[in-house]
Amino acid sequence: MTKCLDESPHHVILDMSKIDFLDSSGLGVLVQLAKKAQNAKGSLQIVSNPRVTQTVKLVRLESFLSLQPNVDAAIQNIGANA
Repeated sequence: MTKCLDESPHHVILDMSKIDFLDSSGLGVLVQLAKKAQNAKGSLQIVSNPRVTQTVKLVRLESFLSLQPNVDAAIQNIGANA
């Protein structure tokens, strides 16, 4: 992912809808990727599921990480913020 953000494009959709578990290490990586995308004037859109969303909300990162319910919503969010 870091290489992808380094090389472009700067708007990336990460589909985590099939992820069953997300720990603090995973959250740390998501925060780093989101910061890297923001610094490149882009965005990281995370396609989430209830488990991922719950974990992100537990640590109060939902306003920083752009969680989307599906890929179509993620694409629309990129278009709306581009």
